[in-house]
Amino acid sequence: MQYPKMIIFDYGHTLLYEPGWDPVRGNAELLKYAVKNPYSYTLEDVRKAAELIFGEHIENIRKIGYDIGGQIGDKVLYEYLGIEFSLTPLEMETVFWNGASMGAIMPRADIMLDYINKKGIRSAVLSNLLWSGDALSQRLNRLLPMNKFEFVMTSSDYIVRKPNRILFDIALRKAGLRADEIWYCGDSIKADIYGAKSVGMFPVLYEGETPDEPNPFAGQNDGIAIDFDYLHIHDWQEMIDIISTL
Repeated sequence: MQYPKMIIFDYGHTLLYEPGWDPVRGNAELLKYAVKNPYSYTLEDVRKAAELIFGEHIENIRKIGYDIGGQIGDKVLYEYLGIEFSLTPLEMETVFWNGASMGAIMPRADIMLDYINKKGIRSAVLSNLLWSGDALSQRLNRLLPMNKFEFVMTSSDYIVRKPNRILFDIALRKAGLRADEIWYCGDSIKADIYGAKSVGMFPVLYEGETPDEPNPFAGQNDGIAIDFDYLHIHDWQEMIDIISTL
């Protein structure tokens, strides 16, 4: 393990999480901006259509390692219903996302980012996410305004999902560093630890707890073995302490 020149982070349950997630509430917020609803579809109608478009078709695509962006999903969903909005595609993403959950900071993630910023360690984000990098950047900047992320990548902008090494190779190009100079931190062994290892980044498995609700990803790492060097932490203070000794 060597001192990192850059640390790239996963998003969900790594830097931030989404307490009280409720997509119905997100669509209710979005419908406030509808300017055309010729068939008078209700929120329940939208919920059923969203289950078809997102819950069935898009989810099936994600299961085989690919992503279709939320903006495309919204386009299909709302053109299918004939509903039009007074918002741009990016605004539709953010209104829905904030309505479903305003998000919250994983414990001490902000303290950890302050620390690495002061140490001159560069940072970025690479996440498997239905929403665009632009939408994620807005959320990160709102909740973690001290961040100095040089780039924010989401799988929905790049078609493929982690652990596909294409995403990690692109991140390497953006960083302009050797792989062994970068740490990659995430909460999934399959997506994050094996994905980082595939390109030679040093993997950090972060399995932190949230203060107010169970982790919806609990159990995702059960039974998955790791037979190479990596760091396993449960609190961001642990990483601060480790970096301070290198």
